[in-house]
Amino acid sequence: MLTKFETKSNRVKALSFHPKRPWILSGLHNGTLQLWDYKIGTLVDRFDEHEGPVRGVAFHPTQPLFVSGADDYKIKVWNWKQRRCLFTLNGHLDYIRGVSFHNEHPWIISCSDDQTIRIWNWQSRNCIATLTGHTYYVMSALFHPKEDLVVSASLDQTIRVWDISGLRKKHAAPQSMQFEDLHRGGPGGPGGPGQPDMFGNTDVVVKYVLEGHDRGVNYATFHPNLPLIVSGSDDRQVKLWRYNETRAWEVDTLRGHYNNVSTVLFHPRQELVISNSEDKTISVWDMNKRTRLHTFRQEQDRFWTLCAHPELNLFAAGHDSGFTVFKLERERPAQSMYQNQLFYIKDKTVRVHDFASSNDVALLSVKKGAAATVPPRTMSYNPAENSVLLCSNAEGGTYELYNLPRDTSGDAREASGDIKKGQGQAAVFVGRNRFAVLNKQTQQIVIKDLANQPTKNFKTPGLVNDIFYGGSKNLILVTPTSVMLFDTELRSTIAELNISGVRYAVWSPDQSMVALFSKNALVIATKQLEQLCLIHETIKIKSGAWDEMGVFVYSTQNHIKYALPQGDVGIIRTVEVPIYLTKVKGKSLYCLDRDGKIRVIMIDPSEYRFKLALVRRQYDEVLYIIRTSNLVGQSIIAYLQKKGYPEVALHFVKETKTRFELALQCGNLEVAEETAKVLDREECWNMLGQEALRQGNQKVLERTFQRVKNFDRLSFLYLITGNTENLRKMLKIAELRGDPMSRYHNSLYLGDVDEQVRLLKEVGQSPLAYLAAKTHGLEEEAASILAESGLDYEPAIPQNGELLKPPAPILKQIDLNWPQLTVARSFFEGGISQGEQGNSSIAAPVPLDESALEDVGDWDADDDLDLPGDGPSKQAKVPKSAEVEEEGEGEGWDLDDELDLPDDVGGPAGNAAAAALENYIPPAAGPSVSESWVRNSQLAADHIAAGSFETAMQILNRQVGAVNFAPLKPLFMAIFQSSKVYLSGNASVAPLSIALHRAAGEESKGGRAMFPYQILSVAGMITKLQEAYTSTAGGKFSQALDFFVSIIQSLLFTVASRRSESDEIQQLLVVAREYILGLKMELSRRDPSTEPKRAIELAAYFTHCQLQPLHLQLVLSSAMTAAYKYKNFNTACQFARRLLEMGPSQAMALKARKLLAACENNQNDEITLDYNQHNPFSVCAASYTPIYRGSPSVSCPYCAASYKPEFKGQLCAICNIAAVGATGTGLKNINDGR
Repeated sequence: MLTKFETKSNRVKALSFHPKRPWILSGLHNGTLQLWDYKIGTLVDRFDEHEGPVRGVAFHPTQPLFVSGADDYKIKVWNWKQRRCLFTLNGHLDYIRGVSFHNEHPWIISCSDDQTIRIWNWQSRNCIATLTGHTYYVMSALFHPKEDLVVSASLDQTIRVWDISGLRKKHAAPQSMQFEDLHRGGPGGPGGPGQPDMFGNTDVVVKYVLEGHDRGVNYATFHPNLPLIVSGSDDRQVKLWRYNETRAWEVDTLRGHYNNVSTVLFHPRQELVISNSEDKTISVWDMNKRTRLHTFRQEQDRFWTLCAHPELNLFAAGHDSGFTVFKLERERPAQSMYQNQLFYIKDKTVRVHDFASSNDVALLSVKKGAAATVPPRTMSYNPAENSVLLCSNAEGGTYELYNLPRDTSGDAREASGDIKKGQGQAAVFVGRNRFAVLNKQTQQIVIKDLANQPTKNFKTPGLVNDIFYGGSKNLILVTPTSVMLFDTELRSTIAELNISGVRYAVWSPDQSMVALFSKNALVIATKQLEQLCLIHETIKIKSGAWDEMGVFVYSTQNHIKYALPQGDVGIIRTVEVPIYLTKVKGKSLYCLDRDGKIRVIMIDPSEYRFKLALVRRQYDEVLYIIRTSNLVGQSIIAYLQKKGYPEVALHFVKETKTRFELALQCGNLEVAEETAKVLDREECWNMLGQEALRQGNQKVLERTFQRVKNFDRLSFLYLITGNTENLRKMLKIAELRGDPMSRYHNSLYLGDVDEQVRLLKEVGQSPLAYLAAKTHGLEEEAASILAESGLDYEPAIPQNGELLKPPAPILKQIDLNWPQLTVARSFFEGGISQGEQGNSSIAAPVPLDESALEDVGDWDADDDLDLPGDGPSKQAKVPKSAEVEEEGEGEGWDLDDELDLPDDVGGPAGNAAAAALENYIPPAAGPSVSESWVRNSQLAADHIAAGSFETAMQILNRQVGAVNFAPLKPLFMAIFQSSKVYLSGNASVAPLSIALHRAAGEESKGGRAMFPYQILSVAGMITKLQEAYTSTAGGKFSQALDFFVSIIQSLLFTVASRRSESDEIQQLLVVAREYILGLKMELSRRDPSTEPKRAIELAAYFTHCQLQPLHLQLVLSSAMTAAYKYKNFNTACQFARRLLEMGPSQAMALKARKLLAACENNQNDEITLDYNQHNPFSVCAASYTPIYRGSPSVSCPYCAASYKPEFKGQLCAICNIAAVGATGTGLKNINDGR
């Protein structure tokens, strides 16, 4: 059984799948209805209107409705779109056991403990039939999926089959009555056995009554296609019944349950019966052989209900604590690709499909092998020997080796001879005549020949869950946290890549790349397992195949997607049902569906080929795709922007706002100004102005200021460009606007003192007006201002002031923009414009007729080559005033002159000169150093240096379970800032960034990529450790604690250059952990609020930390003193003896001997301690209590500090970084390729 989804809830009594959506509805014993999405595992909605256990639920096959029945005697019909109950059907007099819809008619059938079955019309909301006859609780009632029949099961030990054809005819559309209908002699007709019942109902009659169960029957249902009924009872039996037009009879009984059978179903597509029981099991029975195939047990919970999906191979079972959605077996066909051939399993037969000829041939029947009961899980094909390896989960894991027939004509052949098989959870070919088998129980890999004889075997380098082909003589080993490339001959690991839960590996056709994908992650790597990209999906990844261009196309449950090796991802199309990709060729996508059928899906590869061509700089291909495909969409536009090709995106976009933004991004002011006029928004004009100012295009800048009426900036622009004429206009405009401040600014810019004085007088600033007039020598104006103010003396004026008058512009750059480097049009702009010339009247070729060449201006004015024979054709150009006299005669182009020049007149020098005159083409940006650091390094420190903080955090979380990154922020910033130096250039240019690389060590052997310089080194950590030791010896415990915490956090990013340094880092980590634990206990002991008992215990625990001998002597002396102080003489003597064994200083030894002498006659303890020095223990870093040997504990995945189990999930108190009890692969501090 393959579990797809599980919930934990109250007891589940009823379940129903939605026919189209990935929903399942559950009815709970507490009266709640829950609607779940089983694909993504979320609760969609819940409904709480019932007042008792809900025992029946059902979705309508086509309408947005579902129905529920409960112990409150009510049937409720709900609309899941409106999320409410539409109406309630009342009529039953006791608990309702089951409800369901009819597939065609607007009917609901219900059964109840009132011993009746009722059929309701949910459109008219009336009961249209009441079926009576059962003499005890009716436990189930269901419509036949195709015929006019109902089957019901009751605790009266009977199963009844009811004919509802009369009801159908009564409620069908009116039609003429036939003679046979008037005089039918069958059941229900006049004179027949179908006499009216006690309610006078002749629409529904009993057709059969099935008796055979010894106790009450809990469930009965029809087979979807055959005239069969299956039932389950409290007698612990499952019975099969067959019926025809006249009678029904028991076929067989299936025994094996040990308690009441709750529900029983026919498999919708296979000849199987599925039942569940209160004995906590689900059983699968072979309908033909009448034997039990599988049993699935739930350890604690009884099963109460079972349902099947109407269209998919899914089942759900409700139990005491929730429900489970499951499949009986894998639906993925085992397959293997080789060149243009696909080998796959269908109907227990090995088939081959040739993609070139579309021939599909059955090769070999494998019904005699393990495939008879369990479908093969994987297939490996050997082209050299034309053989296949099939692996299945039968008998705990088996493999089978088959030789395929060379002759593919005729029907499938039976496997000849003894089948070569063996135990193993995975098997793949590794050579022409060798295959590898993994035994997970013994963790051994056995290499065998084609005779199934072992040639060698070896232990796996770690816990291995699966193996895949890894190239000639190599294997890919899948561990819980990584994959390894393993050489089977050298028996050594070549490379390792961190990715957890890998389920499949797909090699590219040229074996240069491999795609490794787990349930929700995809990694594309090189053949040496160097990671190229990592892609995360929220929906399960199902399969994948490589395109001939080197793009990986993969499928999820809902989509077909593509992934470029550089990490770009996109959706190609959606799919209705999961498919399994096998081959991608051009626009055809070949795949297998769950029925084992070859399907061809047409796709449009333009988008991913376009992106791939951009990445590979194949610009001709890019232009071809642009011209021949319809690539339009926000994703393409965003991609082009991201990759630095906004000018290409500009050709795709018609929407004005997006065109404006793209034009600004690529610096196209013409398009930006055109779109800004259409948008006509102030923010757009401001953005355009900023870009124009950046480029130095003062004309566009002037127009933007004019548009937004930014008069102050406009005046300043006129000032710096020397445009005094427009400044005077701005002064006039300010006067018309009544803006005195703007008037004053403009008069200052112009140096117009008269205007300044006049303005100051107008606004009542007479002192400033006098000051301006007097300073600038306007004596008469100054005197008149003085007279108007009534003063009879002249105020004192500073003598050293400077006039506020700007210098007159010498060079006016009114119509000149700032000079820019002449750059050739990009490849795309040139290519696209050439493609558009055919449709442009502006770019149309000029016709070379006589009228077009009449006036060619000064084109040939400088064409005098001073060659013999030129004659008068090269005379001076006739002035324009003389053209009237000689209007019909011009100098012409000298097209008729023949020059006797050698063919190679230019020569190499000439060609070089011509090349020098070409427009400058800026070089394309090369690969980023930071990107290479991220791609090639497995160390968090290198990712931080590259600025990729997010991936660094992911690495730390994966390696050491880090969850708290706040204390690491200073280290992050320091590492990032120290990885580069910056060289300042011109003031207007950003500084030049230069990456610093660390000295080559063991990690850079073999010419591998360089890595960034790191400020944290082992030597630096040892220096800091000495400072921490000094503080500890000096009794500065808080300071020492800060040192050790800094060390333990810095060790996360300390990079080792060789293996010995890596070992030293591990030793430093242990030292820092022990000192932090001890110092924290010591600080807690010295707290005045600490009780004496606790103080002695903390001192005792501190003596068991792994400290330097000097520090341990100090700790023992302190513990000895504390114990003696509180009259714990026995404990004090223990510490004294341990101290003397260490050979302490003379003073310390004398003190210990005195204490031993004083306690010689009294070795009792006043306080009973939780401390036993003879029983080995570790100290819990959270509670500071001992964890004795054999007691359960958890640890920090980084510093390995010990904790009691109740602290699991909390933040580690030692390192303050990792979560206690989390899993981690271990800290890496050297890039060794492992």
